[in-house]
Amino acid sequence: MTGTPLAKYLASNDKKTRDKAIKSLSVFLSDDSQEPISKPDMNKLWKGIFYCFWMSDKPLVQQALATDLAELLLTINSVPSALAFLSGFWETTVREWSGIDRLRIDKYYMLVRRFVNATFRLLGRAKWDKSACDICNDMLTRQGGPLCPTDIRVPTSLAYHLSDIFVDELEKTMATASEHMPPAPLSTLLAPFFVLAAQTPTSVTYKRIQSELFIPLLSALSSPQSPAHEDQPPQKRMRLDPDLQQQQYPALVSNACFDNPSEGTIKGVVLRKKLLRRLFEIASEPDTRDSSRRKMYALFKDSTDDDAGDEG
Repeated sequence: MTGTPLAKYLASNDKKTRDKAIKSLSVFLSDDSQEPISKPDMNKLWKGIFYCFWMSDKPLVQQALATDLAELLLTINSVPSALAFLSGFWETTVREWSGIDRLRIDKYYMLVRRFVNATFRLLGRAKWDKSACDICNDMLTRQGGPLCPTDIRVPTSLAYHLSDIFVDELEKTMATASEHMPPAPLSTLLAPFFVLAAQTPTSVTYKRIQSELFIPLLSALSSPQSPAHEDQPPQKRMRLDPDLQQQQYPALVSNACFDNPSEGTIKGVVLRKKLLRRLFEIASEPDTRDSSRRKMYALFKDSTDDDAGDEG
């Protein structure tokens, strides 16, 4: 049950039919014996899902449906199949975004937030597999992706929203993760924002990324952590360390690394320096716009000056 028939039921005017279709879709996606969904069928399926959400009304109904739709991503046991489903979400969202009216836009922002969170949980479940992370990054930054710096068809509001919520949702993921969750590879996960910051033609987009993502994260990583509980698992470390509890993004700071989860957690101040060095390297690349280069160098200098002042 896929493709056109299910898409038609998902977009039905009757809520009971739509609800039944969502349940059928969940069963279908979780069935490992099913053949992978073809690209044309995936497009039809996602158009149906998009309009299923379009017709949802009342805040509680919208919230529940947004959660149910995002959870579909985690019912798929195969990571490649889950990523194909996620790709369908982003392609459809970007394509349909300009047609969303002001009365519906907030619920679609919520849907994007739910999918970002589910994506982090999917990648965490896959132990932050680099190839899976790279596929996710590619779908965000390629032509038609929500963080593509060169595609003028992509609404800038999506990039703004992703900048606003990205680290918040990663923090939520790490806060609810099991003690066996490997550390989140921040350099890998932030790569799409590094690319967009470097290559965006609009100063407003750069400013949003820096103010809502780079600076808050770098600030959180600069907070000193007590060495007394370093040998404890991240979640227990959070409970035992009062300083960690009071800082921003405590779960993420206590369980993050640069780009290789197998090497274990890196101290926040050390990780901050590595991320700043990566920022400097990207600023130095030939594809980086001159206007962005100056701002990235300035952020690097201001941040390293702050570090030097703290050490002094």
